[in-house]
Parts: sequence; structure tokens; C-alpha cells
Amino acid sequence: MEVLKEKVEEEEAAEREEAAERAERGDRTEKVMRPPEVRREETILTQEMLRDLEKKLSEIEIPISEELPIFTNDTIDISKLPLSYKTNTLKEEHLLQVADNFSRHYSHLCPDRVPLFLHPLNECEVPKFVSTTIRPTLMPYPDLYNWDSCAQFVSDFLTMVPLPDPLKPPRYLYSSTTVLKYQKGNCFDYSTLLCSMLIGSGYDAYCVIGYGSQDLCHMDLTREVCPLTLKPKESVKKEEKAPPKKYAIKPPRDLTSRFEQEQEIKRQEKIKAEEEKRLREEEERLLEAEKAKPDALLGLRVHCWVLVLSGKREVPESFFIDPLTARSYSTQDDHFLGIESLWNHKNYWVNMQDCWNCCKDLIFDLGDPVRWEYMLLGTDKPHLSLTEEDDTEMNNDDDVENLDKEDEDKSFDMPPSWVEQIEISPEAFETRCPNGKKVIQYKKAKLEKWAPYLNSNGLVSCLTTYEDFECTKILEIKEWYQNREDMLELRHINKSTGLNIDYFKPGHPQALRVHSYKSMQPEMDRVMEFYETARVDGLLKREETPKTMTEYYQGRSDFLSYRHVTFGPRVKNLPLNSAESNPRPMEKITERFSRNLTKPADEDVAERVFLIAEERIQLRYHCRDDHITANKREFLRRTEVDSKGNKIIMTPDMCISFEVEPMEHTKKLLYQYEAMMHLKREEKLSRHQAWESELEVLEILKLREEEEEAHTLTISIYDTKRNKKSKEYREAMERVMHEEHLRQVETQLDYLAPFLAQLPPGEKLTRWQAVRIKDECLSDFKQRLIDKANLIQARFEKETQELQKKQQWYQENQVTLTPEDEDLYLSYCSQAMFRIRILEQRLSRHKELAPLKYLALEEKLYKDPRLVEFLKVFV
Repeated sequence: MEVLKEKVEEEEAAEREEAAERAERGDRTEKVMRPPEVRREETILTQEMLRDLEKKLSEIEIPISEELPIFTNDTIDISKLPLSYKTNTLKEEHLLQVADNFSRHYSHLCPDRVPLFLHPLNECEVPKFVSTTIRPTLMPYPDLYNWDSCAQFVSDFLTMVPLPDPLKPPRYLYSSTTVLKYQKGNCFDYSTLLCSMLIGSGYDAYCVIGYGSQDLCHMDLTREVCPLTLKPKESVKKEEKAPPKKYAIKPPRDLTSRFEQEQEIKRQEKIKAEEEKRLREEEERLLEAEKAKPDALLGLRVHCWVLVLSGKREVPESFFIDPLTARSYSTQDDHFLGIESLWNHKNYWVNMQDCWNCCKDLIFDLGDPVRWEYMLLGTDKPHLSLTEEDDTEMNNDDDVENLDKEDEDKSFDMPPSWVEQIEISPEAFETRCPNGKKVIQYKKAKLEKWAPYLNSNGLVSCLTTYEDFECTKILEIKEWYQNREDMLELRHINKSTGLNIDYFKPGHPQALRVHSYKSMQPEMDRVMEFYETARVDGLLKREETPKTMTEYYQGRSDFLSYRHVTFGPRVKNLPLNSAESNPRPMEKITERFSRNLTKPADEDVAERVFLIAEERIQLRYHCRDDHITANKREFLRRTEVDSKGNKIIMTPDMCISFEVEPMEHTKKLLYQYEAMMHLKREEKLSRHQAWESELEVLEILKLREEEEEAHTLTISIYDTKRNKKSKEYREAMERVMHEEHLRQVETQLDYLAPFLAQLPPGEKLTRWQAVRIKDECLSDFKQRLIDKANLIQARFEKETQELQKKQQWYQENQVTLTPEDEDLYLSYCSQAMFRIRILEQRLSRHKELAPLKYLALEEKLYKDPRLVEFLKVFV
């Protein structure tokens, strides 16, 4: 208010001097740019001038827009609302008076600006200051701790209601509890709720009232690209070039014509330029089609959003949040055309900067009173730092201390919020969208959201992408799932290619991670990726075509990293899923191995090829670091016996070798024979593993079909509402406990029942009989206490005698005992001493409690309603 007061003083001084209007504006600008101490020294108003000024300010009328509330008295039960909603405290009334005074000063000094949005009505038709409507609350859900998740929740949970008059702020501003209860509101309700959650989470957040674009005010995202369609930027990794080897082969000489190369480059550049021109024209045509129609109310549409300043929660740069769409924008964005004022739960600031260039030139230093006029003193925002000269002048000024005291006297703290604690139930937090479903239309895309467990197949989100702007031709569909028993997380369906890609979370029975396919029929094009750490064989990926199957491995003990199998046509025409009875014939198996550092490189196999149809086996070994080529070996695989049953002897022509450094032992036939026998066994094993891979593919496809038909959802054991088994078990346990309680009540015997049963039925009890019953009951109870004491004493004596006998036996046979017998004896003594000690404690406790129990029964008999009338004389 200090700057506003100084402006009033300047205007009155200018009127008293009868200066021209243009000179008056110049003087006012000059005054604003002067330091605060110079302004304080100017004209002092007299009592008469103050009365005239008060009269002028009281005549200023602030227009209030008339509109229908979002909620009517029929929809809101005002009787159930707290007292703070229906009335104002003395401090709140004082605050409203301060706000009215502030508004009158502002309207008088800035008649060309719209009235301030200070104290709209709440749901009970009570004016409330906007800052007290914000209720900072930290939600008990970890997902609502960051700004993006909070904004997304508010956007999903509420239904947007447009402002009745797009050119004026609303007359009503409801509490966040009411907005959450009915799940609808305008942009002001959205911003108030979001600002309350952000401040509670530790952000420096503010509600902002200003002017926005038509798309922003109408929550129109049809010209915006869906964030889910944007592909993350892939970081380009620089390939590290391997150091050149000492003995490297020189590349062959290039003998092609340079002129032909230049002509080919020119031709390619021409084609590229034509293609770029065509694409540019097409892009311009699309931009022209997308361009919005001119808005007649551009710059006049009122909107409310949230400002998050940098500093707290490690926010590096200030930014805007549109609560209707949960999208974040830079403070330089063209959607935001101007700011009138902003507020949080502590203060209210008015923007004194020019918005001719939208919000691009605004400086959000709320401690600067020239740029931001605050309503209440004592703001927590730091003031501008003064220069040394200004600081010296202020220190030399004698009136500074008095002015500071006056400011302290005028300071006014914001009263606490009148809104109840904001609470979101777990059911509401899980449901999110109104009625569990929400549809958002983007540019060439449509996003649908559902609450968990609303769809029987676990579908929670679906993004449909279209080719045209009218959204008639579907290009692709992305479906997100939750709580699936088969761990399905995402399904990507490409309508143009017919390719389906399923993504799974860890935990699938077959450790499946990604499944790409066009058809669920076996022996078709498909790619399966697995979680290798969850598999024993270390399988990473399996690619299958009608004629081939390729597998990639990692972390195997045999260092196998790659297997490629080529199949031939079947002899018999049987169903496709008969791989077990009629497997596809294998023609070629190629296996590659990683480097085994425990072996020399020229003995470590890098690639192994089984040419089954040609009966050949090819080997290629790893290359040594100091070599430029690797060893190779090829075996001609023949049957061990010929047609006559004679054994075939290994001959040198059955093994063809190329060795960089030949060694003597590799030339021997015995070495080659053992190597070929080993390769035969490996070939048999590889063929069996490939056959098992075929069976596994069939098993996975069958399992996937069953999972899609069942699409069972998992329910947590803590979800007592949905978990039927847990609910039934709990109800059964409660029923059993209730029946047990009733049984105990029924079976609880009356201590006088055995004695009253001795009397003739229907006969009235006499005093003599009452005394006799009391004596018999006490005598019987006394005898029971004595019998119990005798029983405990007898057991104690028995245990003591048995222990003494065992000790005597040990003394007599101590010499001949084995270690096992001694251990048994010690164990028996330990257990016997424990029993004796327990019996001794029970006996002593019984002796202490027996008299107390007897007296308690006697007192109970005297107070028994059936005997009390006859035993009064004996009391």
C-alpha cells in the first residue's frame, strides 16, 4: 500500500499546483523512479484534504458481475458445512475492509484497468478473501509429491466448467473440499486446488489471474501434439574407433570415375532439393489448415493458472502450469497474454508492469514494489537491495526509524484458511476420472483413460493415432494395462502394417518381455524378447520366420551368444502345431560363441556351422590380437558304418584346415577324429535344443491365447473390497467368533444353580434357605480351593521324588555311563527342575489368591439379587 499511498500524494500535489495533465503524468513517472526516501519527504496531507480524498474514494463503484453459480443450493447441503464456511471472523472482516480500501485506491489510481479479484463469494454466499481460500495440504500419497503428478491428478479428477462470462472473473470461488466432492469447477477452482497441493508439497506456487488464448481458456488441445506420441530424443553415442593394428590390410584402390561420382552427387542433391521443397509445401499447407480462426476476443479472455517460482524444491526456472490440461509452459509462452494479479496463502500482489508483449518481458521479483504492488505488509518476499549511496542517505535520515515503526503498526497478518483440511479418499484417488472414464482429444490423436479394475481386461489408457485431422483413419493404437496376471503392460497395434507388439513387466511365467507378431499362428513372423536374468539358458531374444529361427543369448557358461536355424519343407502336410510329432527338417544350424579367455584364441571356436543336408561341419576360431586372420576348419561328416556294416576309417581328406600357425598335434588323425566325434555330439545336442525352442514357442503361443481369453486381474491381499477370498475368509472368521461368543454366554453356568436346584420347583425362597444356600456355596468353594492346593502339592512331591530317584541312579551308575546317557540325564534334570519350579510358583500363588477369591465370592453372594433381601441382617 506504500506505493499506492505515495501515488495518491503525488496526484493531490499535482492537482494543488494545477499542472497540466501531461505534465502531471510526467511528474508521476518521475516520482515512481525516485528512491523511496525522496518520496517520503513530499507533500503532507491536511485533515481537510484527507476528508475530500475519502469522499472521492467512497464514490468509486466497483462493478461485480452477475452470474449463476456452478453449484446451487439444491446440490450443496449448506447445513453440513462448518461454521467457518458460513461466517467470517473478526480478523477476516478486518481483512475484507483492508481489501476494499486497497481496491478503491487501485481503481482510483488505475481507472483504465479492470477491478481486482479480491473477495468472491463462497458456496454459502459469504465473501471470502482469495488468499484464505488456499489451504496448503500435503497429500498422504507419494504419487502426489511432485508438481507434474499433482497437476495431472487435478486435471483428471475434475470436469471443467467454462466461465459464464469469458471477459470477467467469476463471482463465486468455492472451497477445494466442495470442488473435490462434486468433481467439477472452472479454471479458478482448478488453480486453487492445485496451488493448495503444490504449496503443501513445498513449491513456491501462486494463483494467477490474467488473459489467455482461446485454446487455453476452452481446454482445447486439438491443435496440440499428444505428449505420449513424442519420441524421446535418443542420445547419439560416439563410436570409439578401435586402434589400428600393426599389420592391417590396405583397402583396395578406388578405380571409379570421379566425374561420374560428381554427376551422381549432383543428381542426388537435385532429387533431395525437390523432395525438401515438396515436403515444405506440404507442411505449409498443413499449417494453414491447422491455423485457428481469428479470435475476436483475443487478449480479453480471462483465465486463471498457476505460477511456480524457482528456488524451492530445486526448481531451476520459473514456469506456468495450466491446471485444466496439466501442461507446463514457459513464462515466455504465447498462450499467456497478460497478468492482472497473483496471490498465495500469505499475500496478494498486483502486476504494475506493462503486458504489451504478453508475459515475455515480465519479471517475477515479487519483492520489487515498483513492479509488484503487494496488499499486506510483512510479506516474506525480499525487498530490492539498495545501493550504498541510498543506504547512506537512509541511515542519515532522521525519520527512517519512525517510518519503520509506522510500517510495523500497519502490518497485518493473513488469517488462517477457512477451508477444511483437504482429504482425498483412497477410492477417489484410485478412480481419478469422473465416473472412472475421461476422453481427451489431441491433434490427430485421442486419449482415453479409465480407472483401474473398471475394465475386466485391466485396460487403463488407450491412445488412438489417426492419419487425418478429422480422425477417421486409424494409424495405430496403444493400450496400457494394469494389474494383469500375465504382466501385460502395453500393447502397440499398427493398423497400417498389422504388427502387434506386447510389452510385459517382470514376472511372466515364461519370462517374456516383448512379443512382436502379426499372427498368433505358429511358424509365422514374430520376435520374442525375454528377461535373461529370469531364464536359466540366458535367452535374450528369439526371431522366427516361416523358414528360420534366430536366438540371442547372454551370460551362458558355454559362451554361446547366437544360434540361427534354417528349416526345410515338411515331408508330410500336417497341422502347423504338430512340431512335436512332425518337426520341420533342419538344413543348417549356425552358432556363434563369445571369447573364452581361458583358452588360446586359435583354439577357441568363434562360429560353428552344421550343414546338415550337406553333411559338413565348418568351424571358425577367434582371431588373435597380433593376427589379421583366424584359423578355419571343415569336417566332412560321414556315417560311422557303410552300407555293408563295415566301420569307416578317418582319412585326411575328411578334415580341411587353414591354420595361421600350424601345430603338430592338430595334424594328427586322432586329434581330428576326436574333434569330429565331439562335433557330432554337439550337433545332436544343438538339433535337440532347436527342437525344444520350437516346442517352447508353441507353448508360449498357447499360454498367450489362454491369458487373452481369461485376462485375469491380480488383486492385492490388502484390497479388502475387491479381494473376494480375503473378504469371505474375514466374514467367516467374524461369524465363527460371534458364534463362539454366543456359545460361551450360553454355557456360562450360574454359581447358585446347583444349590437352587435342590429346592422344590415353584417354592418361594425363605431366609433360612437363603442362609443355608450361602453357607453350602462357600463351603463347596472352600473345598475346591483345598482340593486344588492338594493336587498341586501332590504333583510337586511326585516330581521331586522322581528327580531324587534319577539322581540316585546317576550316582550308582556314573562310572559306566556313556556320553549319550549323560546328555539324556542332564536334559531330564533340566526339564524336571523347570516343572518343579513352575509347580512351586503355582502353589505359592494359589495360597496367596485363595483367601481373596473366597472373600470375593462371599461379597458377591451378599450382593446377589436373589439373596440380598434375606442376607441384609447378616451384613
